[in-house]
Amino acid sequence: MKLTYFTLLITLICFSSFGQSKYSIKGAVTDTMATYKLVNTTITLLNQKDSTLVKYSRADVMGRFTINNLHSGQFILLITYPGYADYAEKFTLDPVHAVKDFGNVNLILKSTLLEGVIIKGKAAAITIKGDTTEFNAGSYNIQPNSRVEDLLKQLPGIQIDKDGKITAQGQKVNKVLVDGEEFFGDDPTLVTKNLRGDMIDKIQLYDKKSDQATFTGIDDGEKSKTINLKLKEDKKNGYFGNLNTGIGTKRFYENEATINIFKGKQKFAAYGALGNTNNSFGSMMSFSSVDFTDDGSGGMMVSMDVGDDLSMGSGVGGISINRNGGLHYENKWKDKYGINTNYKLGSVSTAGESNSLSIETLPGRTNISKTDQQSNSLSLNQKLDGTLNMQLDSSSTLKVSVSGSSKHNDLTDHFDSSIQRADSSYLSKSERDVTNKGDDKAFSATAFWAKKFKKKGRTVSVNMKQSLTQSIGSGYLNATNQFYNEKDVLDSISKIDQLKTNRTFKSAWNTNATYTEPISKTLSMILNYGFNLNKSSSDRKSFNKNPAGEYDILDTKYSNNFKLNQLNNNAGLILNYTKGKMVVNFGTRIVTTSFKQVDVLADSTLKRSFVNWNPQATFNYNFSRSSGLQFNYNGNTTQPGLDQIQPYRTNENPLYIVYGNPNLKPAFSSNMGISYRSFKLLTEQTLMINGNFGFTSNAITNSTFTDTAGKTTSQAINLDHKTPVNFQLNVSSGRKILGINLNLDANVGGNYSYSLSNNFLNTSKSFNYSIGPSIHKYNEQYSVSVSLMPSYNTSGNSIRGVKTSNNSYGMNGNFDLMLRLPGKTELRTNGRYQYTGKSKSFDQSISRLTWDASINKKFLKSESLVLSLTGKDLLNQNTGFNRSVYNNTINQNNSTTIQRYFLLSLAWDFNKMGGL
Repeated sequence: MKLTYFTLLITLICFSSFGQSKYSIKGAVTDTMATYKLVNTTITLLNQKDSTLVKYSRADVMGRFTINNLHSGQFILLITYPGYADYAEKFTLDPVHAVKDFGNVNLILKSTLLEGVIIKGKAAAITIKGDTTEFNAGSYNIQPNSRVEDLLKQLPGIQIDKDGKITAQGQKVNKVLVDGEEFFGDDPTLVTKNLRGDMIDKIQLYDKKSDQATFTGIDDGEKSKTINLKLKEDKKNGYFGNLNTGIGTKRFYENEATINIFKGKQKFAAYGALGNTNNSFGSMMSFSSVDFTDDGSGGMMVSMDVGDDLSMGSGVGGISINRNGGLHYENKWKDKYGINTNYKLGSVSTAGESNSLSIETLPGRTNISKTDQQSNSLSLNQKLDGTLNMQLDSSSTLKVSVSGSSKHNDLTDHFDSSIQRADSSYLSKSERDVTNKGDDKAFSATAFWAKKFKKKGRTVSVNMKQSLTQSIGSGYLNATNQFYNEKDVLDSISKIDQLKTNRTFKSAWNTNATYTEPISKTLSMILNYGFNLNKSSSDRKSFNKNPAGEYDILDTKYSNNFKLNQLNNNAGLILNYTKGKMVVNFGTRIVTTSFKQVDVLADSTLKRSFVNWNPQATFNYNFSRSSGLQFNYNGNTTQPGLDQIQPYRTNENPLYIVYGNPNLKPAFSSNMGISYRSFKLLTEQTLMINGNFGFTSNAITNSTFTDTAGKTTSQAINLDHKTPVNFQLNVSSGRKILGINLNLDANVGGNYSYSLSNNFLNTSKSFNYSIGPSIHKYNEQYSVSVSLMPSYNTSGNSIRGVKTSNNSYGMNGNFDLMLRLPGKTELRTNGRYQYTGKSKSFDQSISRLTWDASINKKFLKSESLVLSLTGKDLLNQNTGFNRSVYNNTINQNNSTTIQRYFLLSLAWDFNKMGGL
């Protein structure tokens, strides 16, 4: 019996040992190139469930390893060797897979892994990805509770002015996106002044293309300079916001509130602002829902002005009271659907004054025009828009956008103007009062469907848009015009007292279908076809007074009732060549257009048809991840507008009369651009070059004739024997030395233009040159930003062989300083210097320095509560002033603006990111 039990025990142990020994692992360890055997590599086996140690071993002289006597279960193999990245792999042992053979495991050197990695920290980080420049936010100084605006100011090639307007690489930034999505639409300051700087991971700068071009990857010429802010992962959950209230001298005040709630892909935001400092939150937003400047097909539309409120008054700006508010919501769910919607409501009431001086050079004489204008305006606006993105299936998407807006305008203008001869005698005097009240409504809807086929590169997409606008308005024109003879004696007087009404409507239906097909691995083509139908009407009437004082007598001479139908068909072919670091695409579009305009009052019809040709080409070459070259060419046929062919008959300014020219021919414009961007990581050296050159064949220009009484008539004509030219070159170079960012910017621009003045050819040219340094230093205790840009401007014209010049020197400078003192106190000061030198036309130079300063006291551990005392325009030099030259006319304008005042404000930033 004892022997039987002993025999049974031995048998169970043997079976148990056999059951364990059948589970094992094996393999061999080498380096990445599989040429070196990694001897004595540590082999560790862990449990998947809790990462506890099961067994460990070392590789032999051939780099091989074996571990036996294992049991079934789920494990982690961990292989480590000095200087190499760790290797980890999950696996399972079971009766079916009792032995796991890992084969050759290739370890990678850590130094190899780090190649191409942009080092973060305080070292600057810029990466060039195609036409996108990407900045690493962690490489720049971010103060507690600072805004994205403060972060952007540190980036090379980006400037932000005192109003928050952003310029990048010499071009205006129209959109600032958050994780690729619009955030309150078209006011960049709603992002840059709202989002915190410490939330940002990457800043991407690029030219945003249309949905169709983004999908196909082939440029269609539609571009808008855009900044995209990529949020840090830990900043996508939580809430943050700001409350700010301030009261100042001269009855100035500011009040703002924002709240933002982020929960993963879901974002909710709201803001409200009330102030009269012209610096209100959201004051740069646009309430427009419809843009008729381009038909979406690559061919420009012939347009009819249907949206301006009688065009009799324009307002001059000045001191405004802004009341703005808005809501934003976006969400994505099931990785298939996404929604982005905004609602904005605002009103602006403005009172201002301006005076302007114009010097017009004519054959044998000079006319000097002066105008004083007082303006009061009120605008009430609201807009609702939304976008829905849908992933219909694995290969097709649908994007639907809708937008609606309404606007009420109430404008009053008073003008006092005169025209004098060079000897100061008068040609004419005029006094004019204009009132306008109008209501505009607009609606647009867009659908974009795109599908990718199984064959790589084969796609089809369709874009459709419907737009509607309506404008209804009325106003009064009351004007008195006095005319003088050559002896400066009053010769005649004309008076106008009329009621004017305006009713306009426009609808546009635009479609564009695109098909792409790969021809080879490197060559593909894009075919497109578009169909556009546009209808519009404009009924503008002028009424004179009857003996009873009522405005019911129709003035048919200055009344218009037009109807317009326009049909466009366009087709195009573009070829795209991609190989290695190079991308080339080229092609053209042909657009046929026909329109029919009916003058209801005159019972006449005007018909025209024409063909537009739009060639294009782009070339991109990326030398490395941090340098790239781009060249592009676009040719556009520009058709004359109806206001040039058959203009509206108006009497708002009896001293300036416009005649139509039904024989106008299209003009053809060629535009070429080149850009080069380079960044060297070790020296933090940047170089950005952007250049543009354009010329116009068969250009459309103006022919004006001014008689001895000062009355001017104007007509659009073609100049087929002269070619207007314009060009611009911007160069920005920077380098970091001893922690200081040193930059040098240079700009050169100019143009040649032509016109006829009193039947003589007028050649105008204008050139501007500027170059200057900037210095930036940012750390936790202080920051310094100083720039200086001297300039030289040349302008002149020649009529009948007589040349005149109007050259002058100029200067622009900016400084922004911050110093943090003990006790959570901060001093800030900034200013802007402008100098415009005297010239032959203006015998006085103008210089001004607008200087602001503030002292800020921060409270709480997080420094989120700030009490500030700010002095604006301490030197009282903030005057609205500008000069310009156009053809044979020099203009100078002065307008109302806000001058010295003091503001006491209290701001609270609240923030709990990662808390939801």
